[in-house]
Order: sequence, then C-alpha cells, then structure tokens
Amino acid sequence: MKAASACYQCLRRLVYQAAELATSDAQLRARAIEEGLKIVERDFSYDVITITIATKIHNTVKEITANPDPYRGMKDEEIRVSREFCRGISPDQDFRSLLQFSVLGNSMDFFRDAEAIKEDLGKPVKFALDNIERFEQKLGNAAEVLYLADNAGEVFFDLPLIRWMERSVEVTYVVNEAPAADDITLGDLRRCGLEGELERVITTGTATPGVILSQASEQFKRELKSADLVLAKGMGYYEALSELPGDGRILFCFMAKCKPVADSVGVPLHSYVAMMW
Repeated sequence: MKAASACYQCLRRLVYQAAELATSDAQLRARAIEEGLKIVERDFSYDVITITIATKIHNTVKEITANPDPYRGMKDEEIRVSREFCRGISPDQDFRSLLQFSVLGNSMDFFRDAEAIKEDLGKPVKFALDNIERFEQKLGNAAEVLYLADNAGEVFFDLPLIRWMERSVEVTYVVNEAPAADDITLGDLRRCGLEGELERVITTGTATPGVILSQASEQFKRELKSADLVLAKGMGYYEALSELPGDGRILFCFMAKCKPVADSVGVPLHSYVAMMW
C-alpha cells in the first residue's frame, strides 16, 4: 500500500513522538525533531510505502539521542496490560474464536489513547472484512504457517491460536531483529518469559515496522516464499506485503487504525479485518 495524503501529517507526528520518547534532553530532542522533519519533507511521496520513511525517522532519532529503543517504556506497559488482561482467559478452541482473540490485541497502538484501547479490549470482535473460512480451509491442507507478529504485548493474545495450530502444523513465529517503534523483538519475547512457549521463532532480520523486504534477512525471505500459509498481524505487514502479487497464501489480520488503510480495504475506521491475499 502506497502513501496517501493523510500519511504526511501522521509521519510528522511520528517524528515528535519518537523524539519525545527517546530523550529528555531538550537540545537532543530538538535536533532529532529537526532532522526527522527533514526526512519527511525530502522523502514523502505517493509512490512509497510509509514504513520506509518511518524507518528512516526511527533510525535518525535513535542515532541522535543514542537511545536504541525509544519505545521501551511503552512496550513494557503494553506487555503488562496484555499479560493482566489475558491471565485466566480461555477462548473457545476453534480457529475463528482464537483469531478473534488474537486480533483483539491489535487494538493496542502507540498513537491511540490508553482509555480507548482499554474500551476496545472489552468489546466483542466482529470482522468488517472476513475471509477467515477461506484461510481455515487452506489450513487443513497446510504443513507450515509463518506467523508474523506485530506489537510487543500481542504475544499473549497470539499464544492460544499458535498452540491450537501447532496441533496440526509447524508454526514459525516471526519477530523483529531489533527495536522499531513498539513492534515485538526477540528481546521483548525473552522479557515476557515466553520464548520457550513457542516451538519455532525467527526474526525478519530488520528493525522496521512490518518489514521492508529489501532489508530483510535471506532466511526470512526464503521462509516467506516457501511457507504454505502466512498469517500477518498488524497494519505494517499489510502496507508492505500488499505490494506483492496476491497468491492466496496470506491472511492479513489487523484493526484498521488509520483512514488511509481503512479506505484501501473498504472498511470503516477502527474495523477489524481478516483479508486473504
């Protein structure tokens, strides 16, 4: 998905947010904001995927502030809230119910108000775009599923679905190599104490929201190509992988948290999406 006009202001907000989270030093913060805004002005185009610009912003802010993980505090809070919410909850043991529970975790987002997030966590999940049956039918004939993870706290929502699928297929859980916004990394998985709960984990080899395939590891690109099915959580993966020709293997699963993404798939803002590609 290429950038839309509304993405310009969103990227500018990202500059301020990342810089404010990265440092309390006023001079460093001002410099990071200045350089980040230059990136938006120079690189914004309707021919690019916004995560490529967001990645440049994050990298610049990290370098200037000498903070390799500006969203650390936010991720820790996401992990705490998710752990508490999921403790003692046992979703129905069928694919649809478990996917609904999994995507519920995607309502957490660093651009949204904390109270709005808590409200969404208490609501039932209904998909405005629903290709779940198509994916589940393919799952019956699959041997390998690549599960692309999104935000740090979502792993607690993902685990029940992964354990259910692992009864019949090999599931590879994919996380970021290094920090990018609040996306989950291998380090975050260890912080959660859940690394041993997953049979197989790899990284994208990148520090980008979603994934920029030109920067991804050869292992990730190989496994993306060879997997029978791909379950891709979050808007970042949708923005990146929807640029590839659809071959009916990918299920994009996310809450449409911004209007350009919602418009691109034809659903109302803040709707849940389960879209085959």
